[in-house]
Amino acid sequence: MRALALLVAVGAVLAGLVQATPPTPTDHETLDPRITAVLRKPAYRHAEWGLFQQDEQTGKVTRSRNADQFFIPGSTAKLFGVSGTWHTLGGDHRFVTPIHAVGKRRNATLQGDLDLVAQGDLTLGGRTRKNGTVAFTTIDHTYANDLPGATLTPQNPLAGVDQLARQVRAAGIRRVEGDVVVDARLFRPDPTLDPTPTPLIINDNVIDLLTSPGSGAGAPAGLEVRPKVAPYRVTSAVRTVAAGKPTDIAVKGSADGTRIQLSGTIAAGSAPVLRVSPVKNPNAFGRTAMIEALKRAGVEVTAPAVGPNPTTRLPRSYQGAPTVARYTSPPYAEYAELILKVSHNLGANLGICLMAVSRGKTDCQDGFPVLAAFLDGAKVDRRAVQLADGRGGSPVDRTTPRAVAQLLTYWQRTADAERFRTSLPILGVDGTLADSCRDCPSRGKVFAKTGTVAGGDALNDRLAVGAETAAGYLETGKDRFDVFFAGVNGASTAGANIGGVLAIANDVADVAAYLQQTSGPAER
Repeated sequence: MRALALLVAVGAVLAGLVQATPPTPTDHETLDPRITAVLRKPAYRHAEWGLFQQDEQTGKVTRSRNADQFFIPGSTAKLFGVSGTWHTLGGDHRFVTPIHAVGKRRNATLQGDLDLVAQGDLTLGGRTRKNGTVAFTTIDHTYANDLPGATLTPQNPLAGVDQLARQVRAAGIRRVEGDVVVDARLFRPDPTLDPTPTPLIINDNVIDLLTSPGSGAGAPAGLEVRPKVAPYRVTSAVRTVAAGKPTDIAVKGSADGTRIQLSGTIAAGSAPVLRVSPVKNPNAFGRTAMIEALKRAGVEVTAPAVGPNPTTRLPRSYQGAPTVARYTSPPYAEYAELILKVSHNLGANLGICLMAVSRGKTDCQDGFPVLAAFLDGAKVDRRAVQLADGRGGSPVDRTTPRAVAQLLTYWQRTADAERFRTSLPILGVDGTLADSCRDCPSRGKVFAKTGTVAGGDALNDRLAVGAETAAGYLETGKDRFDVFFAGVNGASTAGANIGGVLAIANDVADVAAYLQQTSGPAER
């Protein structure tokens, strides 16, 4: 499965200073016949393929086709942003989100405000397992409106908020005669990054809407909504139809996002169908969620739960304002794994903002010079990379196969080499490669970030696949991993069904598997 990244607004381009590597001749005649057969399929009649494979120990390039030509990377571009964020913050970095008591304490009463100071925590406990790792599914809930089969993780999306509320009570506060304020001054949301990161994120800034078929044809469908936070209200007119009939569920939200309507049909006996609706004001949402959590914990807040986030009440500093609660996240490496495994767009864009914050900046665009400096230090030819976001969704995003390989080679020289490699989707095992090559000899031996850019070709009533890519590592022996890139730009499906896009994604996965199989036996 792959995430469909539609091209969005133009942004800034990374300029480069490193001398480009001379092009390597293509090796059409040395390709495995199975790869050649894939490249000759009708879907690729007008397309361009890029291939690159390099031996990790000798540095010898064993496969190279269009290695120094720009390709649309799709979500393979996440390799750059995640790598820069990982390097900047450190894989063991944890986000600590505090709540300060601003005002005077009189026994169990706070005459003042509780200020939740957002720190750019991607999940705020909403995906954290009991063992401290971050949960994910094969198709993430953030893709529910675009891809079939999206599912939810079982964790409570308000877990971090509830934990903060319990800590406030444990600090001895039972009543707040003031307000709850979300302090989101960490950075300014940048709408050129789509989806737009915010300093406070709860449940990926979406409401989950899980529809289940009713008892039989004509019956109203069941509905589960999470997280339940006022004033968000959901109504459903979805009806159950006979088994085998089409399931088609649409979501419509009000201008402020707080009124959500579901309509359409769901087939009897079918699996539940997930849809999502955006939270359009994450700070007001977070404030209400926090007040409601405090109430559940036994802390009364005199201010109304529903309303705007009163930022004018925020102090210039928190000197003298005690910390009465704090939520500590899993390490950033866990978030990097989530971003890479499921192609998490919000998390990838968030990394750009966090790199800016690391330099004391509040403008997310200031993250790009940090990323540029990292790539220079990693010996990546920066002139062979163009990026305007962290997710790989901008129309200017480009990279060469060789530049991706240079980044992957950098990781092999670090202490986090294995940690990074296993954070990538694994062929036939997990992430966006879970459903590819499950029974082939390369299962579990290809570690690769995937990418898709696709959209409707209205002229020909089909789907145009601007890019389908994969880049990562091929296990070629005991503790040996070649770096590789395999991708195609300009492919076309036979019709408008998403199955054609998935078939192209499987072709790229097959090419990666064939490269692995012709690189020597991988010992386990």
